[in-house]
Amino acid sequence: MKKFWSIFMAMLLATGLLAACGQDDKEPQTQDETKVESQEEVAAFPVTVADSLGREITLEKTPEKIVSLIPSNTEILFALGLGNEVVAVTDNDDYPPEVADKEKVGGYELDIEKVISLQPDIVFAHGMNTEQAAVEQLEAAGVTVFVVKNASTFEETYTTIQEIGKLTGKVEEAQKIEEAIQTKLAELQAKVEGQEEKSAFVVVGATPDIYAVGQNTFMNEMLQTINVKNAVEADGWPMYSAEDFVASNPSTILVTYADDVNTILNNPAFAEMDAVKNGAVYAIDDATTNRQGPRIADGVESIAKAIYPDLFK
Repeated sequence: MKKFWSIFMAMLLATGLLAACGQDDKEPQTQDETKVESQEEVAAFPVTVADSLGREITLEKTPEKIVSLIPSNTEILFALGLGNEVVAVTDNDDYPPEVADKEKVGGYELDIEKVISLQPDIVFAHGMNTEQAAVEQLEAAGVTVFVVKNASTFEETYTTIQEIGKLTGKVEEAQKIEEAIQTKLAELQAKVEGQEEKSAFVVVGATPDIYAVGQNTFMNEMLQTINVKNAVEADGWPMYSAEDFVASNPSTILVTYADDVNTILNNPAFAEMDAVKNGAVYAIDDATTNRQGPRIADGVESIAKAIYPDLFK
């Protein structure tokens, strides 16, 4: 096997050298030729990408007016440098700060007529919060809609960033975002390497019932990234009884709503939990840990700071 790889790498190197030699034989390009080639690379339209509904969505040219229907899409668009092209977002958008000046098209209930009136070149919807009826209504009015997949893994998030980048002519920028995320994740992993494995129970709602982050979820991958065991063994977002919550007895309890810290610490029913006795109940940043966008690594860092406070003083 080692011999095979040695031969294979030698062939690759030889190919690279031959290609380099071939380049040397070519006539140097003029400035005008280089400029034309660069313009051709940028103008990679028309472009077609399949959305989460399996539909082939085609754009004939770079979109100049974009509407985003979920905060994670908005964050991706701004990270790609498309802040000026985004003409409207939802009431739930709060990042980056510039979204405060954008038109709003509703929150959980969309103002479809307003979206249509803006005459966007494309609407980036989302598989989690966009109803099929809304998509059909927009398309009936001649509006192009791309429904982004509700990503449950980092890889699916990277794919989303790449798809949006392709549809907006920002392929290179999308690649740079992915590389930046992976670089920061690697740095965080290196920082916690060698630390004793800890367990965490992530609470996404503590009143009146306890809802937790389970296996095969986006936030569960965040925990795994920094060597933290999820104390919740069920998949998805299970509801826990107070008794089962106490029995899980994690070393750390994380909450996505700051008010839930005191709710848990002051509840006599939870007083015997190790995390409660040690005061290891912390709020993590809700936006960066829940949004499948360019701030994934910031979300992981928020969790790491809570789990390993001594490493992040």
